[in-house]
Amino acid sequence: MPYTVGPVLPAGTLAGAPQPVIPTCDGLLLRPWRLEDAPAVHAAFQDPAMHQWHIRAADSEEEVAGWIRDWRAAWVEERSVQWAVADSGTDELLGRVALRSILLDEGVAEVAYWTTREARGRGVAPRATVALARWALDEVGFHRLELHHATANEASCRVAGKAGFTLEATKRSACLHPDGWHDMHVHARVQGD
Repeated sequence: MPYTVGPVLPAGTLAGAPQPVIPTCDGLLLRPWRLEDAPAVHAAFQDPAMHQWHIRAADSEEEVAGWIRDWRAAWVEERSVQWAVADSGTDELLGRVALRSILLDEGVAEVAYWTTREARGRGVAPRATVALARWALDEVGFHRLELHHATANEASCRVAGKAGFTLEATKRSACLHPDGWHDMHVHARVQGD
């Protein structure tokens, strides 16, 4: 059965070139992950705040190295794209931004992020998310980016707003965290926002 519309983004849109380095022009750099980042990611996941809002734990640096290998392979497979957010002067790891659940045919992806304890309160997450959204929407040609977070995560809601993501809906009892089911906010940016 033929489709009535073509794909928004053809296969190979991402994997046809190396994963880019994206500067924010205000002191941050979004760069591909390196295996040498494993100790810093492992240390970030020892923070209790990470366990409150993330369902993944990091038991060892070796486990995190496996994540990094998977994150790098995901670019080639065009299923997700993960960047380390680093200080552009020192290369200190400050966090992560990502496009997950990529649907090239529909031009849609989900934005995700986290920051290290030391980076919180410095505007790292919104600045990195803005840079990622500009790249995805303006350079690559995605049509819609969604951002989901637990309604109880007020800090994440502030990040979404600062990054220009409009609150669209609340999904009831949509994500299981260690403390039970959470309602989730759905924010989005579309081309032209």
